[in-house]
Amino acid sequence: MPLFDATLAERVGSAIETNPYLSGRKLRFEAQEGRVTLNGVVASYFQKQMAQEVIKRVEGVKQIENELEVSWC
Repeated sequence: MPLFDATLAERVGSAIETNPYLSGRKLRFEAQEGRVTLNGVVASYFQKQMAQEVIKRVEGVKQIENELEVSWC
């Protein structure tokens, strides 16, 4: 059974928090063995794509499951 990767989770969390397009968003994610799953709601498809691009650059990320929802409300 894969273990939660605290170091990878810290790097992903930091990347999301410091990105101007994503800061302040309540995004959730899980990081296990190089796989990151994103959940939450963003205001545009641009923000959804930016979240993926930001995480793609994080050391140790091998796969991204982008399950973010876009809501204009």
